[in-house]
Amino acid sequence: MLKRFAETYLDRLQLPVAPRAEVIGRLASYDGLLMEAVGLSVPVGTMCRVGAGAGAIEAEVIGFRAGRTLMMNLGGPAALLPDAPVRPIGPPGEAQVGTALLGRVVDGAGRPIDGLGPIRGATNWPLAGKLQNPLDRGRVTEPLDVGVRALNGLLTIGQGQRIGIMAGSGVGKSVLLGMIVRSVKADVVVVGLIGERSREVTDFLETKIAGEARGRSVVVAVPANHSPVLRIRGAMRATAIAEAFRAEGKRVLLIMDSLTRVAHAGREIGLALGEPASARGYPPSAIAMLPNLIERAGADVNSGGSITAIYTVLADGDDGSDPVVDSARAILDGHIVLSRALAERGVYPAVDLGPSVSRVMSDIGAPDHLNAARVLRRHLATYEENRDLILMGAYRPGSEPALDQAIACYPAILEYIRQGADESIGLAEAVAELTGLFGDA
Repeated sequence: MLKRFAETYLDRLQLPVAPRAEVIGRLASYDGLLMEAVGLSVPVGTMCRVGAGAGAIEAEVIGFRAGRTLMMNLGGPAALLPDAPVRPIGPPGEAQVGTALLGRVVDGAGRPIDGLGPIRGATNWPLAGKLQNPLDRGRVTEPLDVGVRALNGLLTIGQGQRIGIMAGSGVGKSVLLGMIVRSVKADVVVVGLIGERSREVTDFLETKIAGEARGRSVVVAVPANHSPVLRIRGAMRATAIAEAFRAEGKRVLLIMDSLTRVAHAGREIGLALGEPASARGYPPSAIAMLPNLIERAGADVNSGGSITAIYTVLADGDDGSDPVVDSARAILDGHIVLSRALAERGVYPAVDLGPSVSRVMSDIGAPDHLNAARVLRRHLATYEENRDLILMGAYRPGSEPALDQAIACYPAILEYIRQGADESIGLAEAVAELTGLFGDA
């Protein structure tokens, strides 16, 4: 009867769609983070739904082992049973981008979390970015005004530069980022809050990018209690959004807070896959992931747009030899080191000029500006070398003219670095003040 029904009725419909079997695997192992499925053959990166009904969760395929498919949980704890169904639901390969995202806050999966409804009118961009020809990467020749006097005058940032803010915990990285976001002269600001405290997400939105800055900003927020896969995807999504704006010819400021948390997520995944731990417990894949992410920023000669990227790097225990700090220092185009000693003396932002450097400043600064910056650095280095002698009273004024001059200039140097969190000092004003103080020396 069924055969006669198929021959008479279904054949008359002449449907262009051929029946296709659904691929379903079964959950064989689950330890709260890493899952193993059998009977599933899909590429790495495929998104899957594990379980059925309201208790189903999403997972991403991250590798294979002994005939089993390895997946990483993208949600929280789930009450899954053995042999739960595992269904592929599609690749994760694209991110929503475009002006429709301005003023919005999304999570690592691209879902809006700001309560403003769905995002409409967005276009798609590869989550892993588009491979760029090195010859299409433009030189950094124009300065970027970030509104912070110490950075504008002494560590001038260029459009298309990648720079890191390196410091231990509680030294003022987030405050400095907020000062930059409020004052920066950029068309679009993309902020990736990766692996930080949930409280800081609300605080950043209400205090750092409130008002006019909110309308030209996109925030990707993935707090520390989210899956390591989502944290990495959040960093990639923020970079993809910035790339799409750069392709439109816009000047984009990309802020990633923090690069260390992205490396931590890579460490969790690598160790779960059985990779051997090397330096400080980081598997090779976690450190190798950083250049792939950082190299996506920069200037584009074809569109005329640029991504100026600022990454915060957490130096655990104020250790400058931490593997993430050391790797980031080698990859980036400069680094800003914040000093706990300066912060304890009430100097904010606590920029330690000695180890800090902007590798493009010589290409974008005027000769008198560069000369004044060198003079200030020389006086500061002379003072710091003899700081113990000065504080103990062992130095007699007049013994060394260079040190006498450094002692006389030291209060002016600290005053130049010090700036209120709500102040905004433009590039021209910062350079004029610097050359006025130290330009004749």
